Amino acid sequence: MNMIMEDILIKPVISEKANMLREQNKYVFVVRKDASKIQIKEAVHKLFNVTVVGCTTMNVKGKPKRTRGIPGFTASYKKAIVRVAPGETIQAFEGV
Repeated sequence: MNMIMEDILIKPVISEKANMLREQNKYVFVVRKDASKIQIKEAVHKLFNVTVVGCTTMNVKGKPKRTRGIPGFTASYKKAIVRVAPGETIQAFEGV
C-alpha cells in the first residue's frame, strides 16, 4: 500500500522523556499502526530534510480508565523513536 508521507507521521510526542531523548539526536512521533520502519524513515527524511540513522517502533497499549464509573481503555497507538545523524536537528521540535 502506497501511503502519503504526511499521513504516516500523526503527531510529535512532547514529554519530559522525549525531551531527554532529543539530547541524543532522537525524536519521538506517534505514527500510523500499519506504517513500517522504512516508511517512517523516508517520511522523516522527506518532511524534515534530515539524515535518518535508525528507527525503533513500539505498539503502546491503552491504559484502563474509568469515566463516570464506566470502565474502559484509552486508545492504543504506535510510537516511533527516530535517530538522526549527529549535528542535525529537526527545527519543528527546537522551537517548542
